Formats: sequence, structure tokens, C-alpha cells
Amino acid sequence: MNFNLALEGFALLFMFSVIFGGLAHVLLARSSTPWMWPIGAVAFFVGGLIASEIVWGTATVDEVQPIIGGLAVDESMLGGLLLGVPVVLVSWYLGRQNRRHRAAPS
Repeated sequence: MNFNLALEGFALLFMFSVIFGGLAHVLLARSSTPWMWPIGAVAFFVGGLIASEIVWGTATVDEVQPIIGGLAVDESMLGGLLLGVPVVLVSWYLGRQNRRHRAAPS
């Protein structure tokens, strides 16, 4: 396995991950956990990294477009969403369950 992710591709994936985590936090953190943005950002980053470097890592420039800094952009966004959305939804659901149990009067 050959990782060819340059600093530009890493920074682009990091930026998209932070945006995804921020959107997840804005939309879901009020009714869940305050840790929603890092949960979403890490899940998106891992999914995007796996998709770009492992699943489509052997694809050439002719097969996968666009490639920026070694990052297969479209494929990494798809991988980030495929892992990020379920992780965010599960943590939202579990966070809601914890808030209900803590908010119950004694």
C-alpha cells in the first residue's frame, strides 16, 4: 500500500472534515453532546482517508478526477460522508439518551 497524500491534499481533507464537523455541531449538538464537532470531523477524516488512499489508492489520474495533492477529492468526500453521517447520527442518538436520563427529576 502506497500513501501519496501530500500536504495540500491533507489540508484539503482536514478543511472538509472541520466543515462537516461544524455543520454536524450546529445541526445536532443542542439536543445531544457538545463533542459533536470533533466526533463528526474525525469520522469524516477517517472515512475520506480510507476512501482516497485505500479503496481508490491504486487508481490513476485518468480513472479518478480530480486529484489534488494526492487526494482523490470526490471519492474522499464520498467516503467521509459514508462514515461520517452514520457516526454522527449514532452519537446524536446516544447523546439524546444520556441527556434524558440526566434530566429526569429526582
